[in-house]
Amino acid sequence: MRIVLFLSALTGGGAQRRMLLLARGFAAAGQEVEIVTARAEPPAQRPPLPRGVTHHPLACPIAGLPWLRHRRGLWVPAVWHRLAAYLRRERPDVLLSTSTPANLTALLARAVSGTGTPLVLALNLDLAASLGRGLGAALDLPRRVAGLYRRAEMRVAISEGVADGYRRLLGGEDAAVVTVPNPVDLAAVVRGARAVPEPAWTDADGRPLLLACGKFKPQKDFATLIRATALLSRRRPVRLAILGEGEERRRLLHLARELGLGGHLWMPGFVANPFAWMARASAFVLSSRFEGSSNVLLEALACGCPVVATDCPSGPRELLAGGRYGRLVPVGDAEALAAAIDACLDAPRDSARLRARAAEFSIERAVAGYLAAIAEARRRRVAADRARAGGQARLRGAR
Repeated sequence: MRIVLFLSALTGGGAQRRMLLLARGFAAAGQEVEIVTARAEPPAQRPPLPRGVTHHPLACPIAGLPWLRHRRGLWVPAVWHRLAAYLRRERPDVLLSTSTPANLTALLARAVSGTGTPLVLALNLDLAASLGRGLGAALDLPRRVAGLYRRAEMRVAISEGVADGYRRLLGGEDAAVVTVPNPVDLAAVVRGARAVPEPAWTDADGRPLLLACGKFKPQKDFATLIRATALLSRRRPVRLAILGEGEERRRLLHLARELGLGGHLWMPGFVANPFAWMARASAFVLSSRFEGSSNVLLEALACGCPVVATDCPSGPRELLAGGRYGRLVPVGDAEALAAAIDACLDAPRDSARLRARAAEFSIERAVAGYLAAIAEARRRRVAADRARAGGQARLRGAR
C-alpha cells in the first residue's frame, strides 16, 4: 500500500512523535509511506525522517505568523485546496490524519478532490473535553465534529476513554471506531535516559526534583501544578522543572513569583532529550485538564520514574491501570495534587515494575492495530463504491 500521513507539522507534541513512530513501523512492514504536513519547517528544526519515509510539505503561507504559530486550528485548514490537489495527483491507497484541525481538513480535501481516498482519522482527544467549553459548547461543536468524523471510513482512538466519548456524542455504538494505544519507543527512551541532562540543573542540589513536560497552554493546567508545588514546599524542600514552551509562559512565571517559589521553579524551554530528566526526577507530574492519552506519562514510566497524574478524561486512568502504576488525583485540585506528590516521594521506588508497564505499549502492537484499521477502511471504501455503482446501474435500468 501507499500510505499517506497528514498532520500539521513534523515538530510538536505527542501526536507528531506518534505519527513518526507509525511511519517507521509502516515502512519496516514493507509499505510505501509519505508524510504530508501543512507547515514547511526549516531543515534544522525538523526531526530526522525514518528510513524509507518521504516528506511533502504543503507550505501553508500563514503558519509562520507569530500570532498564529500556536493556533493550528486557524492555519492548518488553510491548506485544504493544496491537500485536495495532492490527493488528485498522487492517488494514495489511504490517508491517515491526526488532530482535530488536520482531521477536518482531510475530510474537506477528500470531498473536494473527488478521489474517494479511504480516510482513517486518529482521535487524539476527548471531543467533549477539548471542544465543549465556552463558544464551543454554545455551538455544540463536539457533537457536530463527531458527526463529520462519521464520514471517514475508520476512526482510531488512542484510548478507550476517547472512543467512549466519541460514541456518547453520537448517542450509540459505532463499529468503525477502534482503540489503538499510543506506542512508546523503548529503545530511544533507554538511550536518552542514559545521557547527561542538558541543561544540568537536575544535579544542582539534593532537593527532590518534580518534573513536568508539555506545551504551556490551558489544557496542561501547569498553574495548578505550581500551586501544588508551593503548598508542598511548606512541608519539605522540593524543586520543580517544567520542560516546554507556549503561550502561557509569562502568566506561569508571574504566578510562581506571586507564590514565592523563586528558586524552586525552573522553566528551561524546549529540551530535546526529556528522558535524561525523567530518569533522574523524583516524580513526574501530569496536571492536565484533559488528554487523549499521554505520551509523556508513558515515557516517564519507561524511564522508571514514579508518576502522579490528574484523573482527567481520558488517558491517565487507563495507562496507570486505575492507579496501580501511579497516583491519580482530581483535576484542578492543588491540595490533592500536593498530597499525592508528598506520598509519592515517601513511597519505595519500583522502577522495574513501571518499565514493565510501559513495555506493554510497543511500536509493533500499535503498527499492527493501525494496519488492521487501514485494511478495514479500504474494504469499506470498496464496498461503498460497489454499492453506489450498483445503485446507479439500477437507476439507469429503470429509465
